[in-house]
Amino acid sequence: MSSKTFRGRHLPVIISIVIALMLSMMPLPEGIRNFRPDWVALIMIHWAMAVPRSYGVGVAWVVGLVLDVSQGTLLGQHALALTVITFITIKSNLLMRMFPLLQLTATVFALNAVYRFLLFWINGVAGVEAPSSVYWGPVLTGALVWPMMYILLSGIRYRVESRH
Repeated sequence: MSSKTFRGRHLPVIISIVIALMLSMMPLPEGIRNFRPDWVALIMIHWAMAVPRSYGVGVAWVVGLVLDVSQGTLLGQHALALTVITFITIKSNLLMRMFPLLQLTATVFALNAVYRFLLFWINGVAGVEAPSSVYWGPVLTGALVWPMMYILLSGIRYRVESRH
């Protein structure tokens, strides 16, 4: 694979991960901060489902560590949670690809709930307290954002693959 082909296929994924990290760090007003979708989790679910051999557990671990450092949270908590949901996505990606968009959205809702539960559990063990909207608000907004994000990223992936 030439470097141009490598760059063409991986650049959209890298850009989408960087944008997701930026969106997760962007300051928001106090009233809606607890309802920010888990952009990084949504992006990792999409790419693990679309290209499971290239963007798997290792990428999820590294992106999770970057997210932990950027948010100043316990080192490894997002890495662990992203790794778990990426693993589940990869194991069921063939089935998920067959789902209609509504059923896929429900599946992503469940994966986001697992992601948030793991963060809740880790913070509980560490003694970090937060209101429940911090954990469950992003699950709801993530399910609302998912269909638009899925269509956008699928379109980008289709255009990149059709050029190569």
